[in-house]
Amino acid sequence: MSTNSTVGDAAVSSRKSSTVALYALTLGAFAIGMTEFIIMGLLPEVAADLHVSIPSAGLLITGYALGVAAGAPVITIATHTMPRKALLILLMIIFIAGNGLAAAAPNYGILMVARIVAALTHGSFFGVGSVVAAALVPKEKRAGAIAVMFTGLTLANILGVPFGTFIGQAYGWRSTFWVISAIGLAALVGVAMLVPRMKAERSSLRQELSVLRRPAVHIALLMTVFGFGGVFAVFTYIAPILVDITGFSSNAVSYILVLFGVGITVGNIYGGKLADRNLLPSLTAILVLLTLVLAIFSITDQNQVLALITVFVLGVAAFGTVPGLQLHMLNTAKEAPTLASTLNIAAFNLGNAMGAYIGGLVISSGIGGGLPAVPLAASLVTVVGVGFTLWALRQAKSAPGYR
Repeated sequence: MSTNSTVGDAAVSSRKSSTVALYALTLGAFAIGMTEFIIMGLLPEVAADLHVSIPSAGLLITGYALGVAAGAPVITIATHTMPRKALLILLMIIFIAGNGLAAAAPNYGILMVARIVAALTHGSFFGVGSVVAAALVPKEKRAGAIAVMFTGLTLANILGVPFGTFIGQAYGWRSTFWVISAIGLAALVGVAMLVPRMKAERSSLRQELSVLRRPAVHIALLMTVFGFGGVFAVFTYIAPILVDITGFSSNAVSYILVLFGVGITVGNIYGGKLADRNLLPSLTAILVLLTLVLAIFSITDQNQVLALITVFVLGVAAFGTVPGLQLHMLNTAKEAPTLASTLNIAAFNLGNAMGAYIGGLVISSGIGGGLPAVPLAASLVTVVGVGFTLWALRQAKSAPGYR
């Protein structure tokens, strides 16, 4: 066999190894995404089984989101020098433990603790996983590798949540968490066997933390918190809205979530393309669209056909904001990309927690009739995000080198 043939075979083998390792990361992202969003589809079942109100059950989303918001920066700082593969393995072990505890939780309090434990792994897994995914491929293919890993999150919405909702409704909500634990275990085995060992980059933690003193970074975080917060004010209570107001059966919710997931995929793809072309103006336009869609949903949720259309467009507008918000943060804190990315993931989840809390508050207080007023309240949250984005746009025009 010639030397060139040997080198060629080695290159093909290396590419295959990298691809399979990426799929292990994608599976982990799928499991984590499924855990984050699954409560929305099972909210009535969890509330009934644990003898709590719908707003109280909705706080399980808030608890998870706060766990991500608090855990992401803390774990990132605490594991700053830990080898990447070892950290990914540790995160998946904690994730599996959290979901196993959720499946066996005897009461609401234990379930809340379990959700928070699982949430602690969220931000760091996506932050570290992005670094590892980029390192698995040549420089010119790094963005594509990261996109492959994040496909797991998208698939979690299209396939995982509807499937988990169906399983939970058919066999009890606890069965869904056992399934998620099994998927997490498969991801753990994949990471342990397929992802190569990598050393942590030894950068200055003080230098990375120094970016937090910039007002522009604070504005970027607030854009994310409020711009995306309105989405979860509605999405947390999407099952009760579709069943109690629109008149769908509870079994139909899982299929409607597939439609929402398709909208998410479309929004994520085209939101990224728009952000690459003209970042802040396009982000502002998408946030304005999101505000209008949320407000309109307070009317269209009374008609099944119009509600389905609105749910799809809501998915498009909601996740159309994600690439732009993430890219804006990276542009604002270029010297600390890992910390900036992690903090923005925390900001997304802080917005999720706030949105879920506001939606629950509207329902429990009876403001505007309670549940029917949730979409309108959600739109008001997003309006604040539009305001911060316009502020950032004004600042960016005077900042040299910002694209």
